[in-house]
Amino acid sequence: MQNKDIEARRVDAISRGVGVMTQIYAERAENSEIWDAEGNRYIDFASGIAVLNTGHRHPKVIDAVKAQLDRFTHTCHQVVPYENYVTLAERLNALVPSSEPMKTIFVTTGAEALENSIKIARASTGRNAVIAFTGGFHGRTFMGMALTGKVAPYKLGFGSMPADVFHAPFPVEMHGVTEADSMAALDKLFKADVDPNRVAAIVIEPVQGEGGFYVAPVSFMKSLRALCDQHGILLIVDEVQTGFARTGKMLAVEHYGIEPDMVTMAKSLAGGFPLAAVTGKAKIMDGPAPGGLGGTYGGNPLGIAAANAVLDVIDEEKLCDRANSLGQRLKQRLESLRDSVPEIVDIRGPGFMNAVEFNDVKTNLPSADFANRVRAKALEKGLILLTCGVHGNVIRFLAPITIQDTVFSEALDILEESIKESRVA
Repeated sequence: MQNKDIEARRVDAISRGVGVMTQIYAERAENSEIWDAEGNRYIDFASGIAVLNTGHRHPKVIDAVKAQLDRFTHTCHQVVPYENYVTLAERLNALVPSSEPMKTIFVTTGAEALENSIKIARASTGRNAVIAFTGGFHGRTFMGMALTGKVAPYKLGFGSMPADVFHAPFPVEMHGVTEADSMAALDKLFKADVDPNRVAAIVIEPVQGEGGFYVAPVSFMKSLRALCDQHGILLIVDEVQTGFARTGKMLAVEHYGIEPDMVTMAKSLAGGFPLAAVTGKAKIMDGPAPGGLGGTYGGNPLGIAAANAVLDVIDEEKLCDRANSLGQRLKQRLESLRDSVPEIVDIRGPGFMNAVEFNDVKTNLPSADFANRVRAKALEKGLILLTCGVHGNVIRFLAPITIQDTVFSEALDILEESIKESRVA
């Protein structure tokens, strides 16, 4: 079977709204490698957009899911509950930094986790308004789109967004926005647009995902925590992309020395199976009335089994330490290219949540063209990369943290070749 034949069928059968980055069709995958329908091998530096921190088909995850398959696949936890749901909730409650008792709910997707965090915030505070940040990405449902700080392509053509959602600029000094600017914008927002006593929550990614892998400064996160405490606002930390060892900590919020009120999680939580969670302070999580939270597939038994195994793997294989080691190697290789590739304007990211940003050398403006040339050349050589950023000029690196050393070295060579060749394209 040929990729091009399947692609022709896709165009006829599937809405154009479902954008597809490559025209290679997966046949099988193992750890950090994918083989397509034609037998071609690719190194996966996308991980299904940060879903596979423990790699494709980690043996312990697969064994846990197979064992669950032999027991039952669905009862709906709200109808007939099951113990491993409780166990996973207990484990997540212990992971989130807090001096207070914590509680958890399980849903299916990251967007659904964000939706439910807003429901919980509104129910527990009696307030309606929510503040998010420019460049943030929080999902494709209507509240997810409203929270997302990027119009194209996520909001185009979908009409009015939910009310009482406001945005402040995310601090990115290289693009002219300082921490002081962001805090001043919040102060101006409270004076011009929304009474802080009406704000239920502030939502932030500690490292922006789709927005460009920009890292929130420690001092900024501490200032947000203080601002929320001052006005009785809840701080929701979106860890959908940053969670589960990606940043060198189990959760990125651990880098900041603050306690969030709620944390949203998904993606790598269940190692490739659909599962998401909201974990927060018990007094907040109990705000909604019984029946106000849930979902038919929320906390599906297969996803729960996979997630318990994922947490075991991260601990047993010391993936937080490995993320730091791999990220250091990647950034060192990129740094070695700076003199010969002046298009590189920044290399960043904690742990193994790394990115490189490119500008046009003639205009010194963000260059999506250069980033896309690198991505395309790498794909030709068998390396799958993702671009991101408000300007589309950033390549983000999301390889499995379990990637084999030999495969990682091979990928770094391909990446270097692709970047250098893009200069003369």
